[in-house]
Amino acid sequence: MRFWATCPSSSTLSFLFVIFAVSTVFHCHRRLALVPTPWAYAGRVVLFPRHLHGGVFTINAIGRLGNQMGEYATLYALAKMNGRAAFIPPQMHSTLAPIFRITLPVLHDATARSIPWENYYLRDWMEEQYRHIPGEYVRLTGYPCSWTFYHHLRAEILQEFTLHAHVREEAQNFLRGLRVNGSRPSTYVGVHVRRGDYVHVMPNVWKGVVADRRYLEQALDWFRARHRSPLFVITSDDMAWCRRNINSSHQDVVFAGNGRQGSPARDFALLTQCNHTVITVGTFGIWAAYLTGGNTVYLANFTLPGSRFHMVFKPQAAFLPEWVGIAANLGQARGSHP
Repeated sequence: MRFWATCPSSSTLSFLFVIFAVSTVFHCHRRLALVPTPWAYAGRVVLFPRHLHGGVFTINAIGRLGNQMGEYATLYALAKMNGRAAFIPPQMHSTLAPIFRITLPVLHDATARSIPWENYYLRDWMEEQYRHIPGEYVRLTGYPCSWTFYHHLRAEILQEFTLHAHVREEAQNFLRGLRVNGSRPSTYVGVHVRRGDYVHVMPNVWKGVVADRRYLEQALDWFRARHRSPLFVITSDDMAWCRRNINSSHQDVVFAGNGRQGSPARDFALLTQCNHTVITVGTFGIWAAYLTGGNTVYLANFTLPGSRFHMVFKPQAAFLPEWVGIAANLGQARGSHP
């Protein structure tokens, strides 16, 4: 069988050789590295030239776990939509592969530097023009996360973000040990409270607020009214605040990790092994809810009408239509921005 109908040019051969050589070195290094924990996984590097025929898409790997999940899913969907091969950068592989069984191949930095990329900026919602992205070697940029890019491929996205067995089992073992009034609960509700930099960014940059005690009480009560003896599993980047502000007198609230801040991977796994989700702000919670399924309650209307946040964020493109929004208390934001 002949791979080429005509003799390829010297520049094409050089390009393919660079990809072959660098990818082989990277792949072998990953395979042979002595790793003392299960948290390292070899990237799948496709070496056969036909996978580069017709153009290549990649994407910037910026932000934390939730951002990079959004970038990965968007690349996966838009590459399929445009009939292109998709490669992820090593930084994204390092973030996602320890947690999920992702399948997109890795494009090593040295290989990426030899390619004449055209940057293509994406808004955080799907637009018709993204179905016909021009260029042979395209690097998608921005912070895309919206379900409007990939929801038509939901089953495939859920498969891509399947937890590794040891990650899932650790989370399930924690949940199995929990009790409500001495009995194992039939309904688990994962709660993610994002604070961190948002405590300052929301009021000072976006004229908005983060979730307060009242919102969380309303969100938990929404599930208490619909489920018998639910158990709420609290995860957060500020567990001390959660302990002070989330009412645990019903004895149906558990602070994950004995109330200490956990690793993002462990917190995310716990959330996705629950039946339902309560989220506040940020892509981490949005992705946890998307993968979990079930019912989701989210913080709605958390910025003032004149906020510049609306230029980069559309609630209808971030939250699924069936999710339940509870409006934020904007009193503090109004007081800060007359």
